[in-house]
Amino acid sequence: MEILRAENLCKVYGDGPNRVVALDNVSFSVNQGEFVAIIGASGSGKSTLLHALGGVDKPTGGKVYLDGKDVYRQNDEQLAIFRRREVGLIYQFYNLIPVMTVVENITMPVLLDRRSVNRRRLDRLLEILELKGRENHLPGQLSGGQQQRVSIGRALINAPAVVLADEPTGNLDSKTSQQIIQLLKYSNKEYNQTLIIITHDENIALQADRIIVLQDGAIVRDEVIRK
Repeated sequence: MEILRAENLCKVYGDGPNRVVALDNVSFSVNQGEFVAIIGASGSGKSTLLHALGGVDKPTGGKVYLDGKDVYRQNDEQLAIFRRREVGLIYQFYNLIPVMTVVENITMPVLLDRRSVNRRRLDRLLEILELKGRENHLPGQLSGGQQQRVSIGRALINAPAVVLADEPTGNLDSKTSQQIIQLLKYSNKEYNQTLIIITHDENIALQADRIIVLQDGAIVRDEVIRK
């Protein structure tokens, strides 16, 4: 069943001689529970595409649909709620709040919504992410891998339909990188969450169900490698 669809996405920065086309009529759809890797050279439009899909950066043209909803027909307040509840965003640089504890960072999207934290889900996430015993640690007291696990927990706490990860292992060693990917794959299968990862690592891409290759802002290959 389709969960996400991009239709003729375009993103243009600047004008005249400074005009840069970051996305050039990108169209594709993703099914619920699918694990998709997006690869391409630096500057190919990967991060721009991910931000457009996640409601972070409005495209110049085209549409994004999540579970049948036109994402960019929402106003700014609705988009903020959409990003907190429907999409889990994971970045290369963690983006944790340094003065907040592990639990506070993970639960921040829930607290911003002024909702009660699902304690069972939080405890399960802490267990899966191997953060038990570190609940009250600050980010500066954690390793890079542990900080990335916290950012994953923050992305998953609201049980989003889609998880978008932008080079989530870019700052990690190979062993820790593989552990992070295994955690994301576990969430993908355990909760039937759709997972879209941007990566430059071919070994990570080959673990996906499908690989999309971007070049100069356009899709040049879209290949299913396992069903």
